[in-house]
Amino acid sequence: MKMEFNGIEYEVSYRRVRYARVELKTGKLFLVLPPGNDPQTLLEKHKNWISRKKKFFEECRRDSAGKQISNRTEAEFREVVSALVSRYARELGVTVNKVSFRKMKTKWGACFPARKNIIFNYTIRYLPDRLLEYIVFHEVAHLRERKHNRIFWNLIVEKFNDRQGFEKELISYLFKIREQSAESK
Repeated sequence: MKMEFNGIEYEVSYRRVRYARVELKTGKLFLVLPPGNDPQTLLEKHKNWISRKKKFFEECRRDSAGKQISNRTEAEFREVVSALVSRYARELGVTVNKVSFRKMKTKWGACFPARKNIIFNYTIRYLPDRLLEYIVFHEVAHLRERKHNRIFWNLIVEKFNDRQGFEKELISYLFKIREQSAESK
């Protein structure tokens, strides 16, 4: 069901979860609650965080106006990603068994360390080289450290010292790519 809080439309999903949580992805607010929990309680508890994130996404949306998306062919994209995976696997001393590509709704990529497989979202094809490099390194790094913990982020920062800048720019590009996609339909 869709509702509104402080000018932000949100959806509530009641699931069999232990803890309630707030998710704000690209400006869309989702609440995941155990059955019987009141959404207003969670919204009030996290209203400052929600407000900060809303401003952040608005800024990213504004920044997206000046972005240019890459027009790599699928073949070029696959070649670039494969080369980056090989390079970063060597740098990190890990082995990658399989690299694949598919359309993903919410992620740039996914790593499966037990099988040493990595999947990349086709959407990253439209990103500039430096962001493509960041995403590929991020996924390959998961073969060294599975979780997004301090060890993992230190590994990322060794290679890309402006991690927050990259993350913000990725969101700006996501807005731009979605805008371009909507215009082409």
